Amino acid sequence: MLATLDDPFTRFLTPDEFSQTSKYDITGVGLNIGEVPDENGQIQLRVLGIVLQSPAELAGIQQGDEILSVDGNSVAGKSAFAVSSEIQGRKRTPVSVEVRRSQCGDVQSYVLYRQQDLRSPVFYRLERSDVANERRGYVRLKEFNALTKRDLVTALMRLQASGASSFVIDLRDNLGGLVQEGIEVAKLFLDDGETVIYTTRRNNASLQSIVAKGQPFLRAPLVVLVNNRTASASEIMAAALHDNCRAVLAGSRTFGKGLIQSVFEFNDGSGVILTVGKYMTPAHRDIDGNGLEPDFWRMPGHLEVEQKLRACLSKKAS
Repeated sequence: MLATLDDPFTRFLTPDEFSQTSKYDITGVGLNIGEVPDENGQIQLRVLGIVLQSPAELAGIQQGDEILSVDGNSVAGKSAFAVSSEIQGRKRTPVSVEVRRSQCGDVQSYVLYRQQDLRSPVFYRLERSDVANERRGYVRLKEFNALTKRDLVTALMRLQASGASSFVIDLRDNLGGLVQEGIEVAKLFLDDGETVIYTTRRNNASLQSIVAKGQPFLRAPLVVLVNNRTASASEIMAAALHDNCRAVLAGSRTFGKGLIQSVFEFNDGSGVILTVGKYMTPAHRDIDGNGLEPDFWRMPGHLEVEQKLRACLSKKAS
């Protein structure tokens, strides 16, 4: 039946295969949290899914429960991603989650012990620049997990404090991971209101935009290294920085996976991954099946980067 969808990325997962997807459980306790409007249009954070045999399921949290607080701090006004990140922490450490079972139901508090032991995907070093007496910060992102944004910010701050005036972000062989984390990382470099990515649902031509809010964390010139194993969340980040004239791309054409996918779990522990839409870059390019063409097939010099970014800004303004 799945074959009739004519989509190579829609696939069935055995229980063993499905259990491997838990490494992208951003909370570390088995909760999938989403933003759901109530009957008055007010946004609530509710449990949309639970990983089988996870701390959340074993404690008694149920699908549909409303999240009220984490470690005694109200979640009011926070995004699902922000709250999921608050729940995540070091393996075997406790976190208290307060939920309400129904609109008029009792409030219950659960103490959960995190089971995921995420490793930092960020590696960084200070390098010599091709400009005399200047230093360049090199940052490698191995994947996008719940620690990527936090550890990237730490790395950039340390490199700046060490004198880095330009930066290289290496996304080669980064196959993706958490798409939302890739989006949040891209926002670190964009101005308020700039488009990170467009989304379109299957069989629906209308585009929805995801935009950055606030001022960028870093404005220094950027080179993003890519190759044919740069995919999914990595391509979203690379496209956002490139199309907004914040970075040049160097290396080789990227993989070309720009699909929006949802994971559904069955009672026996198996599951299915379905494609429900796709991503379009800020310049309205379709990533899927096409990938991103680099500006340079080699590492560009500082002046080349500046010239390319100025030309991009000039074209964007015209």
